[in-house]
Amino acid sequence: MTLTASTPLPRWGWRLGQAEEGVRETAEETPIAISHDGSTAAVMMATPTDLEDFAVGFSLTEGAIASLSEIRAMDVVEQPSGVEVRLWLTSRRSAELAARRRRLVGPTGCGLCGLESLSEAVKAPPTVSTDVRVSAEQIVRAMGALAAQQPLGAATRAVHAAALWAEGNIVLAREDVGRHNALDKLVGAAVRAGEPRRQLLLLTSRISVELVQKAAVLGTPVICAVSAPTALAVRLADEAGITLVGIVREDGLEVFTHPRRVSFAQG
Repeated sequence: MTLTASTPLPRWGWRLGQAEEGVRETAEETPIAISHDGSTAAVMMATPTDLEDFAVGFSLTEGAIASLSEIRAMDVVEQPSGVEVRLWLTSRRSAELAARRRRLVGPTGCGLCGLESLSEAVKAPPTVSTDVRVSAEQIVRAMGALAAQQPLGAATRAVHAAALWAEGNIVLAREDVGRHNALDKLVGAAVRAGEPRRQLLLLTSRISVELVQKAAVLGTPVICAVSAPTALAVRLADEAGITLVGIVREDGLEVFTHPRRVSFAQG
C-alpha cells in the first residue's frame, strides 16, 4: 500500500441551487498497529503520516514507556491491510511491561478493557507546576495562527490538529483524523525533537479527560481549544495544575481552571 495523507476523489455537489461535478481531497484513514517487543498494544484508525511520532507519543502518554531512552529500535512495516509500528524496548522496560500485561490478563467485558478497577479509568495525572503568564489576546492570536499549520485540514476539512505555542509562535504542530492521535503525534514529535518549549497546547477539538491526561504527560501548563471541555476534564485539569481554556474564538475565550496564568488586561 502507498502511505498518503489524502486522496482526491470525485464528488457531486449542489451550491446555490446549482448542481456541479468536481473533486474533493479526502483524508485517508488507515489501521495503525503499535506493538512493543512483538506484542500489539493497540490498533487505531489514523492518518498514515508521522507514524514514528505517533508510536512514541502513544507509548509515552499510555505509560508503556517513561522516556525516549527506553526505546532501542523502531520499525514501520507496511502490511496489505494497514501499518504496524514496531517498538523494541530496553530489557528492563520490556520486563516491566510484560509483568504488567500478565497482571491484566483476564475477562474483558467493559468499555475500558484491561483495567483492574474503576479507579484506573481516571488515573491521577502528573502535576504540572510550570508557570507561564499569557494574555487572553495572545491566546486568541495563537489559535488564529493555527490554521496556517493545518495544510491537511485546509485541503480536506476532515482532520484535527494539535500544536505547541511558545514565545509568540507555534513551534510544532501535527494533524490526524483523530484528535487523540493528533496529540499523541505532537507529544512524540516534541520528545523526539527535544523541544522544551511547551507553554500553550492548542487543540482544534473539545477537551476530553483523555486529552488532559496526555497534556499532563507532555507537561504543558495551559490547554487551549476551540470547543468546550467536559466536566470531568475540568476536574482533572484542576487536579493536575493545568490552566484549561475553552471556546477560544476571535471574540474571546473562557478559562475554567487556574486562571492565574491568564491576563485579561487589554493592550
